Amino acid sequence: MPYRHTLPIQIRFSDVDRFGHVNNNAYFAYYDLGKQEYMRSVLGPDVFDGDIVPVVVNINVDFLAPVHYGDAVSVETSIVRLGNKSFTLDQRAVRTDTGQELCRCRTVMVCVRRDDGQSVPIPAPHRTKISAFEGMECG
Repeated sequence: MPYRHTLPIQIRFSDVDRFGHVNNNAYFAYYDLGKQEYMRSVLGPDVFDGDIVPVVVNINVDFLAPVHYGDAVSVETSIVRLGNKSFTLDQRAVRTDTGQELCRCRTVMVCVRRDDGQSVPIPAPHRTKISAFEGMECG
């Protein structure tokens, strides 16, 4: 699968556990950064400031290989499915120097109205921009 958005990640010393590798909790912060940067670059810098915002409703992670402090790592992100009110992102953490996949994440997000928290359809402009960026059907 092609990942059209890549974000280099700075591994902090505090991300590393006593076994010398990045703790599993740190990956969620990395993936959040990837999601935010993806949405800001594809949907615009004010994507989280409007009346309708995307929120995470499900997240699943598979850890494939350890990451150590000092490793060069990037998070790659792609939206792979657009539903009516929800969309699915695939992300992965990779070693920048070798391309080795280290961790894989799948997240479902739902668009909600900020004022009452009710789910709403993905705004048409968002759908159009995501479809164009990912090269998928807009339907």
